Amino acid sequence: MRAFLVLGTLLLAGCAVSEKPRPLVPPPGPASAPRNAVAAAPAVAALDTTGSAAAALTAFRLSCPAFAKREDVSGLTQAGDWAGPCDAAATATNAGSFFASQFTPVTINGGKGFATGYFEPEIAGSRERAPGYDVPLYRRPPDLIDVDLGRFAPDLKGRKLSGQLTGTGLIPYPDRANIMSGSLAGKGYELAWAADPYEAFFLEIQGSGRLRLPDGSIMRIGFAGHNGRNYVAIGKILAQRGAFGDGNANMDAILAWLRAHPTDAPALLAMNPSVVFFRELTGDGPIGALGVAVTPGVSVAADPAFIPLGAPVFVDTMLPGNLPLQAMMVAQDTGGAIKGANRLDLFRGAGATARAEAGSLAFPARVVVLIPKASAARLGLAP
Repeated sequence: MRAFLVLGTLLLAGCAVSEKPRPLVPPPGPASAPRNAVAAAPAVAALDTTGSAAAALTAFRLSCPAFAKREDVSGLTQAGDWAGPCDAAATATNAGSFFASQFTPVTINGGKGFATGYFEPEIAGSRERAPGYDVPLYRRPPDLIDVDLGRFAPDLKGRKLSGQLTGTGLIPYPDRANIMSGSLAGKGYELAWAADPYEAFFLEIQGSGRLRLPDGSIMRIGFAGHNGRNYVAIGKILAQRGAFGDGNANMDAILAWLRAHPTDAPALLAMNPSVVFFRELTGDGPIGALGVAVTPGVSVAADPAFIPLGAPVFVDTMLPGNLPLQAMMVAQDTGGAIKGANRLDLFRGAGATARAEAGSLAFPARVVVLIPKASAARLGLAP
């Protein structure tokens, strides 16, 4: 789950793919919004005509097993609220009717949001260190500790801390600069080796990806944790320095700058202290925060403090080329830089088209969240 890149005007963010850091350049406006500003929304008139409802229903079915074991930290729903929709989803044949009958549409903080995109990159890599493959991609270190702060204080519910045990205390885990200097070298933590340090950096930001091995086969890797350091968008740093002139600060522009400045590039990369650790994946697609494979064009990363993970969301935004996008999607992933109400990162898939879309997708969005009718009734939002 993510993981999670937020390319576009983001300078680097998607995901699970979960908990991945993401954007290239942060979206405009505050990173967070007031909680509990939830209101009933008009019925989604386009629900039956977008063509996206059927794919969203399939994705929603995959999310159902996670509801029983994952606490909704947004406060909008309770685990039992999802039983009815999940039972109905198992036999539903008309997706539009299913969403209309099982859910109540609501907006959070007016529904005004911002959407970016992420994708599953493919880069050259090797299972073993070899000539031309000397950039380590690390598995999760055994001394990395994740702490659920909500277990210690109710007001910290939904927040997590990652660090390293030393004696009887927990200290911050080494940052990127230390890891680049070799603090993890020689410990057997290398999962694979990449050929290009800059492509490897962007794969980290995406939270998952494919390694094209020397024999032509593919090794898929996904998010297994991160060092707990705050994500810093190097694209934003470059933009503040005027590195792009009047051009767009997208992934290609950042890569071009890194390759044109090999002496300065390591220091710039080290300014993002966050490091992602990986595990090898088998099965369908990169895995999101709910533990299921994310679906191109359907899965989105969202902030679970505002949008319940697994909830259907109707998204009205744009794709690159000024193409309107209105689609039913499902919140199945998270991202370290995906914070705030209605801040979404849309999974675009793999390949050149997905890369191009994710790299330029950065638009205002209107977001309608669908919550179970039992939840809406408890919140006093039932029609």
